[in-house]
Amino acid sequence: MKSLAVILAATMLASTPVAAQQLEPGEVATDVPAIPGVTSGDAEWETVWTGPMTADGMTTTADGMLLFAQEQSNAIWKLWPDGRAFVELPYVTGAGAASVDASGNVYAVERGCSDPGLMQLTCDRPGRVMQLTPERSVVASQMPDGTPLGRLNDLHVDGRGGAWFTDGPLYHTDAAGHVSVVYEPQAFTNGVVSNPDGSVLYVTDMREIIAFDIGEDGSASSSRTFATLSQDTQGFGGDGMAVDAEGRLYVTGDAGVYVFALDGTELGVIPAPRRTITLAFAGPERDQLYVGAMGASTPDGEAWATPEGIRNVAMTIYRLEMLSSGIR
Repeated sequence: MKSLAVILAATMLASTPVAAQQLEPGEVATDVPAIPGVTSGDAEWETVWTGPMTADGMTTTADGMLLFAQEQSNAIWKLWPDGRAFVELPYVTGAGAASVDASGNVYAVERGCSDPGLMQLTCDRPGRVMQLTPERSVVASQMPDGTPLGRLNDLHVDGRGGAWFTDGPLYHTDAAGHVSVVYEPQAFTNGVVSNPDGSVLYVTDMREIIAFDIGEDGSASSSRTFATLSQDTQGFGGDGMAVDAEGRLYVTGDAGVYVFALDGTELGVIPAPRRTITLAFAGPERDQLYVGAMGASTPDGEAWATPEGIRNVAMTIYRLEMLSSGIR
């Protein structure tokens, strides 16, 4: 197994400085549409970072910096506006996603040793929900019957020391580690996020976006279909989600980034150069939309490829100037 230092060095070497979008191997041409209050129609995607490992589960720090999870290097990374990236929080085993609460505390899901590309390794670390700052602690590590948590996907803090997280179903853990099933999907859940005032929770169920009311006690109820991804008729469906300050919902999919109004009306789809899987608003004014997308090109301008039988985890982070802005 490669050391953490070797893995981090390889990722840093593969990173690229900020540059105007150029069509690299594996990218497709995009035309960003004008969506009232969201995009001007004049902005173009910029490539901010690219590397041979994942950039998943994005979130934003209190000062507007972007954080992303990287499963293969077991770390939460920070991305600077000029494209520099460095490990912010190391030793997060199988880091899958991060989330920041209103006090600036960072939470994450650990996928343990469940990466399909690492199955030949001997490792028995299960999945966990972790609080990483200001001190590290395990929020949840097992189901009520003692069953270990599986390959955790995404999470969103609940503002009470607990979090919503996905792994097939949608789960909730309170601050004491009591895990409960919130929603059994028709297919599978993935991204999860709440609206700006914390009264509505959203989760993906493949092509469907399911909404719940969040009560004063933090419980979720009244599940209903909020919206459907109109263009993703095949494939994986919805993945990461974010909301802006006005409560509009953004969902990544095969077609790009879907934008929905508060009533579930689809306002438009923002195509991206690669298949997007995660996103977050960042920057001092939160008016820059960052997306993590599958695939990358090497510094030599070739498509990144991995040996046969090992999944290609290379990813690219793009940035788009927005009219809308995220929650501050």
